[in-house]
Amino acid sequence: MKELIAIQAELKAPKNQYNAFGKYKYRSVEDILEAVKPLLLKYECTLIIEDEVKEVGGIVFIESTASIQIDKEGRTEGRAVTAQAGIDINRKGMDVAQSFGSSSSYARKYALNGLFLIDDTKDPDSTNDHSPKVATVVKTKPTEEQFAYIVKYLNGTDAQQKQAKEALNKYELNQDQKDTLDGLI
Repeated sequence: MKELIAIQAELKAPKNQYNAFGKYKYRSVEDILEAVKPLLLKYECTLIIEDEVKEVGGIVFIESTASIQIDKEGRTEGRAVTAQAGIDINRKGMDVAQSFGSSSSYARKYALNGLFLIDDTKDPDSTNDHSPKVATVVKTKPTEEQFAYIVKYLNGTDAQQKQAKEALNKYELNQDQKDTLDGLI
């Protein structure tokens, strides 16, 4: 889905929120949605976010699914990513609705991070103990279709080449893919 690759390459979702207690910046679901909406419009895609309450082994959690879809010649193409967050209904200072809402926001944020390849390794939600950490970047492997579009874009216009190179920085390539790119970059 070339539109998703383009959105992943172009999306800039800054950390606009500040936690005065922990003295760190973070991005919220709303920050991600605000940043992605113009790109969804540009590439004529639809973003759908759904939550489902589940229970496994007595643990209740929210499973959020973020999916992107585009209608092409009468058929719908899409991709989806899910993320989960536990619910503690006895959390101090929160009523039941707030606990569910907090878990929903957390799961949605990480589903969107997965779908749009947003790196949150320096995010306080991933460290949460406020001590200095060394960030590690986890890169995903591109699908065959995503890799094919990257190769196509590397042979395209200057703007397409720039998008392809930005997308490449977000992926971990296998040796065959590296060999394919040898000479293109």
